[in-house]
Amino acid sequence: MPEPSAHPPGGGRALRTLRRAQSIVPEQLERHLLRRSVGILEGVRTSCADCGRAPLIGEWVHLYGAAEIVCELCRPLRREPPVSSEPVRHGEFGHTVKVTRRAPNA
Repeated sequence: MPEPSAHPPGGGRALRTLRRAQSIVPEQLERHLLRRSVGILEGVRTSCADCGRAPLIGEWVHLYGAAEIVCELCRPLRREPPVSSEPVRHGEFGHTVKVTRRAPNA
């Protein structure tokens, strides 16, 4: 196994992660990986400005102001109408292939 460089491009993060991973016993590996992936996903998900909950796929969210998103459960707590509303879509939305016409039978 090659040794990590002394100055990784991530500013030392890769080296610390490798050292920490080597100190984990095999029984704790699954838990460690789960916590790490949940932490990474928390940084990229959108959450409600009022309650902090991540809206579920199919749930309606309401946009207030520039980038303030409010979930369907917190919407009644606001007096002003939202700028726009839309359903939460899955990550593959817009990346699917759609059949526009059928090929003639040969």
